[in-house]
Amino acid sequence: MSRRPGMPAEKDAAPSAANSSQDKQKLLLESPSGHFSLIKAMHLADLITELNGAPRSPTSPHSHVSDFLAITGFCGFMSILCSLRYCLGPSTSFANAWAALAFMPFGLFFDFMDGKVARWRGKSSLMGQELDSLADLISFGVAPATFAFALGLRTPLDTLVLAFFVLCGLTRLARFNVTVAAVPKDASGKSKYFEGTPIPTTLAIAAAMAYCVGQGQVLDEVPGGVWGAEVLGGIVAIHPVVGIFAVWGGMMTSRSIRIPKI
Repeated sequence: MSRRPGMPAEKDAAPSAANSSQDKQKLLLESPSGHFSLIKAMHLADLITELNGAPRSPTSPHSHVSDFLAITGFCGFMSILCSLRYCLGPSTSFANAWAALAFMPFGLFFDFMDGKVARWRGKSSLMGQELDSLADLISFGVAPATFAFALGLRTPLDTLVLAFFVLCGLTRLARFNVTVAAVPKDASGKSKYFEGTPIPTTLAIAAAMAYCVGQGQVLDEVPGGVWGAEVLGGIVAIHPVVGIFAVWGGMMTSRSIRIPKI
């Protein structure tokens, strides 16, 4: 999860420019009239974020250019659509499955790039702060869970665990936005660590699912099989491998796990 670090406190000019940019965007959004005011208010970093479908730090600078690089959200949504296409087609035709997996790391790339653009432009976007979190949830929460469903984790209990995973990602992002100001900072104003596992680390699960696709371990061939398929008409059936999503969700929301920021 790429975060826009704040500028050093001793440099008064940079924070002033960021505040001025935020004030201008707020006025545009609150204006009762004006055509295309929403588009005018966006920064380039925000657009990059939307292409990622990922969250931004409330204290980080954003550029108008980066607002339009919101490709993170786009990548996440395209991954979801490819997963759905795989569900609708032959289970042995993996073209859409590979496409769904490919869009996820592209989302991470654009999540990283929107921060680079923001630092390059040295501007701040209030809208970008919200777009960043929403985009991360799509690309690194909903997209992997949707692909897991397409892969074969489709029992009622499987879907409950996948929903838990997505909600943990949502909660983690919301907590970050609320508590980021309280996390210790280094000399440059950058947070020293993440509380809980950052949501982009779910790409590790995506990599494991890619291995399964490569081995043809999908649907009835999912590793670990299914438990309880014959009990109560299959209502309590569950794939043990879905437990990875439950564990990862717990790691994302944990406050005791602290990942140093590099």
